Amino acid sequence: MATTKDFIEYVIEQIDEIWNPEYKKMFGEYMVYINRKPLLLICDNTVFVKELECIENLSSKWEKGFPYNGAKEHYIVDIDDKKFLNNLIGKLEKVIPVPKKRKKMKSNG
Repeated sequence: MATTKDFIEYVIEQIDEIWNPEYKKMFGEYMVYINRKPLLLICDNTVFVKELECIENLSSKWEKGFPYNGAKEHYIVDIDDKKFLNNLIGKLEKVIPVPKKRKKMKSNG
């Protein structure tokens, strides 16, 4: 089951506007960007974040799951708890960098 447009819109509504939330469709699912940083992965109407040391103590009962086949295990985020979600974003935003743009390769022909 793919993520619905309603669900991704709900996720964005839960995030305070100070974080400049945006989303992009990628491979049929979504990535949520905070201040241009890729923080939240949305797959099958579930919000995932990487298992990072800076957030492991935020919750004593993290659920875990795999966002897609072949992925590493991620934490599953309860997006209905707006205060928790925005606290989580605050911690992640400090450590995740803005992706660097890749240079386009020149073709030889």
